[in-house]
Amino acid sequence: MNLVVDVGNTLVKYAVFENGRMLYDQSSGSGLFLSQIKELFEQYPRIGHALISSVGKMDKKEHDVLSLFCKVHVLSNSSRVPFKNSYATPQTLGVDRLALATAAFYRNPRGNTLVIDAGTCITYDMVNNAGEYVGGAISPGVRMRYRAMHEQTAGLPLLEPEEVLDFIGNSTHTSMHSGVINGVSREVDGIIDQYGARFEHLTVILTGGDSHFFAKRLKNTIFANPKFLLEGLNYLLEYNKS
Repeated sequence: MNLVVDVGNTLVKYAVFENGRMLYDQSSGSGLFLSQIKELFEQYPRIGHALISSVGKMDKKEHDVLSLFCKVHVLSNSSRVPFKNSYATPQTLGVDRLALATAAFYRNPRGNTLVIDAGTCITYDMVNNAGEYVGGAISPGVRMRYRAMHEQTAGLPLLEPEEVLDFIGNSTHTSMHSGVINGVSREVDGIIDQYGARFEHLTVILTGGDSHFFAKRLKNTIFANPKFLLEGLNYLLEYNKS
């Protein structure tokens, strides 16, 4: 039984897997890590291996406590991956992108796969039909765009994302929502078109916490999988056990 821990910029996500099947997934604030780990091992005492993926901050104490319960692998750029990594600067590639590429490799091993993760940033990661990670792109995420408009102007408010009913905004608020949500949708569609022109029979996976704001607005065919990153982390844990 495996435990994967994804330490993000705002939340920590936990998932328990057995024989490749997800039995549990939950999120919490970073300050609840120790109590969450204790509850997890009370509920799933047969967890024997854990993987930590961190793009946020994690104290050494938290790692040390987890290692008392099971064997722990900390995901890094030196971890083994099942695909050929052709990124020019592999030492700078985020561990979240490693996990997404791994999930793409296992889910579509003989196909061209583009993974789009709509989180704090929007990342695009491409694995081709030769099992090669070729790179992708990083773009400001939905909430980052709202925050930028607020912080870089004198009069625009800080808004929470909302669904857009019409692409023509008739107030400052609706104009901002239209600019962000429709802007992201058109950006994503345009990038999918670029990749589709170069890679035939392209499979597109959409994941991430903000993907629901524009998933139905895309003209391109996509497969939505909100757990894709966690699945990739479990694949990496299995791959690095041996």
